[in-house]
Amino acid sequence: MRSGRSIPTRQFADLFPKEGQPAVAPAQLALVTIFPFAEGLADCQAADAVRGRIDWKYALCLPLEDAGFDASVLSEFRDRLLASEAEARLFDTLLGVLREQGLVKARGRLRADSTRVLAAIQVLNRLELVGETLRHALNTLAAVVPEWLQSWVPADWFDRYGHRFNEYRLPEGLAARTALAEQIGADGRRLLEAIYAAEAPAWFREVPAVETLRRAWVQQFYAGEPIRWREARTCRPPPC
Repeated sequence: MRSGRSIPTRQFADLFPKEGQPAVAPAQLALVTIFPFAEGLADCQAADAVRGRIDWKYALCLPLEDAGFDASVLSEFRDRLLASEAEARLFDTLLGVLREQGLVKARGRLRADSTRVLAAIQVLNRLELVGETLRHALNTLAAVVPEWLQSWVPADWFDRYGHRFNEYRLPEGLAARTALAEQIGADGRRLLEAIYAAEAPAWFREVPAVETLRRAWVQQFYAGEPIRWREARTCRPPPC
């Protein structure tokens, strides 16, 4: 990807990756961090938009044939951004460029809360994570034990988990996103309870997608009834 023409890059040299991989300019990654926040997109959806949307390519000064980058580049960039404590520096620089271009009023009230932007994107990515983890477990079980799954699975699950979550426009607002996450959490717990029931074959628990689901639910949800989504700062790998 080519460096953006409007946002300076030199002062953000510390935000380039240091592992020798092809570098994406921090100026562009900063914009791709803000765009998903504005549109309510997770990282996979944002990476798809960079590859396929003309308006995003125009804003990023990219040729139409640009192949974009893998979604993992965005989370790695945010890690470097936070490790360098550069989030305020980058967002303030972007705000200054927008003022120079006359896109915002110099004396207007502006929300330049970089922490809020990064937190919102984290919520979207976690929501996509739990949705895709449950969808993968259901698809795996549908392939190996279709009769068992069809004998009890609720009909509305086919609509809820029939498509990849990066094909959906995720809900706006923290309350709505939390409600969806806890609905997914309750569904996942119901699936795990059926798998771990005494009458269920023990080998169900050895299916890799089921073990991934179990671990993800330990990390992402509090135990107890009703199920509750963990705060991001409390998400930790289970000790197992």
